[in-house]
Amino acid sequence: MTAILVTGADLAPQALDLLEGYEVIYAGKTPTEDDLVALCRAHDPVAIIVRYGKVGPAVMDAAPALKVISKHGSGTDTIDKAAAQARGIEVVAAVGANAAAVAEQALALLLACAKSVVALDARMHAGHWDKATHKSLELGGRTIGLIGLGAIGLRFARMADALGMRVLGFDPYAKNLPAYVQAVDLATIWAESDAISLHCPLTDDNRGLLNAETLARCKRGVIVINTARGGLIEEAALLAAVRSGQVAMAGLDSFAVEPMAPGHPFQGEKNIVLSPHIGGVTSDAYVNMGVGAAKNLLQVLARQTTSV
Repeated sequence: MTAILVTGADLAPQALDLLEGYEVIYAGKTPTEDDLVALCRAHDPVAIIVRYGKVGPAVMDAAPALKVISKHGSGTDTIDKAAAQARGIEVVAAVGANAAAVAEQALALLLACAKSVVALDARMHAGHWDKATHKSLELGGRTIGLIGLGAIGLRFARMADALGMRVLGFDPYAKNLPAYVQAVDLATIWAESDAISLHCPLTDDNRGLLNAETLARCKRGVIVINTARGGLIEEAALLAAVRSGQVAMAGLDSFAVEPMAPGHPFQGEKNIVLSPHIGGVTSDAYVNMGVGAAKNLLQVLARQTTSV
């Protein structure tokens, strides 16, 4: 049977139904490049569904039959797209399949930061009652700056608008924005936002977008939310900004190196709320991303077959 490699340990049953007739090979939860190369050499897949790990030239070269790499989700930064293009391999993504899940996680992190949810929960469990001394932040009437206005960013923008927030957005590729999103440049995002939420893909151009210089240009006490890619933030600069009070709170779901190693400087910081890159991990998104990845690769294979 013709093989399809999944860089993960499982795939939604609905996606597997679509791939009936193919041999689906699983690489496990934390596949290394060597693991993927070995599996490609053993099975020579026509397609790879990327869940975890990175797919670069070595993996592609180990699979001469490879025609398509399909992302189980929307972010393709873990796929070497230049290497794929050079080898005539198509790269596709299930854009929007996890938009609701990630946007809701961004909202959860924003509310957790503004309302001190984590700290107050810990205090309550320790037997304290801080009603007389604690004041939370009210989001209504405040300004949120969104960087990236794709499916996730726009869904989050709608939520922020429903909270009564003023929504600023930066995305040079976005068109036909809803009336409640005001398109601005990055300088305006830094200067006017009470909270900033990242929703853009990671590229060579925006790596380290939030750094010591840009954080210094933000309002003192800004809230930073990142459910996109960890590489968008220079982590040492963010930590310094949190400790100085320039950033009041940060809610982070993605990190420069994943999984986060024990002893990471963010661990134990009371003004940083952490989650383990699970924004897109819901039962619904799991199905949507799997089905989207399967449909995308099947479309490419069908198109290539008919064009031969």
